[in-house]
Amino acid sequence: MLLRRLIAKPPQSVERDTVLVAGADGLAPIQVQRVRDPRARRIRLSVDERGARLTLPVRASLSAGERFLELHRPWLLEQLARSAVPASVQPLQPGVTTTLPLRGQELPLHWQPGRYTRLELAGDGIHLQWPQRASAAMLARALREFYEAQGRADIGRWMPGHLAGLPRVPGRIRFKVMSSQWGSLSADGAMALDLSLILARPRAFEYVLVHELCHLAQANHSAAFWHEVQCRFPDWRAERAYFHDQGRGLKAQLRALLQG
Repeated sequence: MLLRRLIAKPPQSVERDTVLVAGADGLAPIQVQRVRDPRARRIRLSVDERGARLTLPVRASLSAGERFLELHRPWLLEQLARSAVPASVQPLQPGVTTTLPLRGQELPLHWQPGRYTRLELAGDGIHLQWPQRASAAMLARALREFYEAQGRADIGRWMPGHLAGLPRVPGRIRFKVMSSQWGSLSADGAMALDLSLILARPRAFEYVLVHELCHLAQANHSAAFWHEVQCRFPDWRAERAYFHDQGRGLKAQLRALLQG
């Protein structure tokens, strides 16, 4: 009992700080969030639309983390370049935002005065009605509702053709702004999909839908699961590669547009 008291216990809470890494070609240093996590079992470097993160186990030294970071600096720069959002992507701003991304394209955005904030898809692009008093938060909420409606329309067209042979149908489907995932399926059959899928090319969005539907038959990523995917969506590898190349940028673009 005395020996147990003398042994120092590792921190039980997550500790965070920031470390700087040299940027590419003399550019500004890159901020990397350094996280010491009691649950971590190894040093890990990750990148998502929010930036770079270095995760350290409790017993890993700071110098070991810095060596790991320097060793993987080329990979880090490549991943950050992939997820970079063009400077032209900003929150919705009247008179400033002239296009909106939808289904792998940039469509013209037409601003029109109106009593309510509402977006509609037309043959010549997207029309946004807005009252002069509309706040940035109101515009962002209207854009999110528009994207969700477009996403549900796509699902309504695709899903009936992929349900044959499945043991059940999804209990419900909702859209979320996800950090790293594109979709998930709960034990009760409820499906969640990332809202930025509506920014992607349609075949990529459809692949994610099929992927999650196949989990109704196989709640894992076994060979049997991928056989289900292959039978229902033979070109799934091309769409998975598309997300590998474009995914972080899509997620970052959505977050920028929805800033209220």
